[in-house]
Amino acid sequence: MNAEFTEALDQLEKDKGISKDVLIDAVEAALISSYKRNFGSAQNVRVEINRDTGEVYVYAQKKVTDEVIDDLSQIHIDDAKQINLNYEIDDIVENEVTPKNFGRIAAQTAKQVVVQRIREAERGIVYEEFINRESEIITGEVSRVSKGNVYINLGRSEAILGPAEQIPNEEYKHGDRIKCYIVEVKKTTKGPQILLSRTHPGLVKRLFELEVPEIHDGIVEIKSISREAGSRAKIAVDSKNPDVDAVGACVGSKGARVQTIVDELKGEKIDIIKYSEDPKEFISSSLSPAKVLSCDVNNEEKTAKVIVPDYQLSLAIGKEGQNARLAAKLTGWKIDIKSESQVNS
Repeated sequence: MNAEFTEALDQLEKDKGISKDVLIDAVEAALISSYKRNFGSAQNVRVEINRDTGEVYVYAQKKVTDEVIDDLSQIHIDDAKQINLNYEIDDIVENEVTPKNFGRIAAQTAKQVVVQRIREAERGIVYEEFINRESEIITGEVSRVSKGNVYINLGRSEAILGPAEQIPNEEYKHGDRIKCYIVEVKKTTKGPQILLSRTHPGLVKRLFELEVPEIHDGIVEIKSISREAGSRAKIAVDSKNPDVDAVGACVGSKGARVQTIVDELKGEKIDIIKYSEDPKEFISSSLSPAKVLSCDVNNEEKTAKVIVPDYQLSLAIGKEGQNARLAAKLTGWKIDIKSESQVNS
């Protein structure tokens, strides 16, 4: 190796932020293994790389002792004194043993170590970038679909949209650009693993934050979300400013804001509910689009009995109980729905 090697390390330190000293230490450690592997040495050795010239030196090390048991790792005090009178017991005597053709082996080893460290550093940078973005929304491009997993190209990394996180019946084609929710970022031996979701309620929340300035600015607050991905979602919103209509802000002019989100979710219906501290009012609103005649609540058990007109019963319950189920998730209350005739009979 030569000065070009150390110049290359200087450039790597500047471009990649990898310490030159850390790289040289790693190369020196790897060269010890290379020396022993290629030259069959059982000696203790130290490898030193000159920081200025890039030259590599190998030194055999022996410990000074008054009784030699192993000639390869020990030297008698009398023999050590012949080399230098200053040697004492437990000192280390070094003798240069650099092989003539070690430069080629050193260059190959250095290249492997540096490439590995660059990969590790880049993985670390990507991990640090995305670990701070958990629970955020991200836009990526579908790169491939394999064994049910959809792989999303995020530019500097590739993320996984697993089968359970995909919207039912949604097709993912190569080149499609989609928005996803970052569920988790894991550190693995192969680099960071970024797990995405299209079904997480958090995706709906982040989409509303993108489309509704009042939410982004903190004027309108999202209180809760319930969702059955690909079918229907309910979102409860409240306004901190009495002059701002929370539901109207989310719907937008002629429904433009909510329609943008519906389009992104491939037609998933979204009910926007006005939040209320009064559980009766909140529960009644949560069953939208059904109209509620009365609502009685049990605060201790967090249960509610709701009465709706006969013709609204199926609407209140929803197909296969979906509307009632989403209302219960949204409010956190167990809801029992009855029609007028069921109560009066």
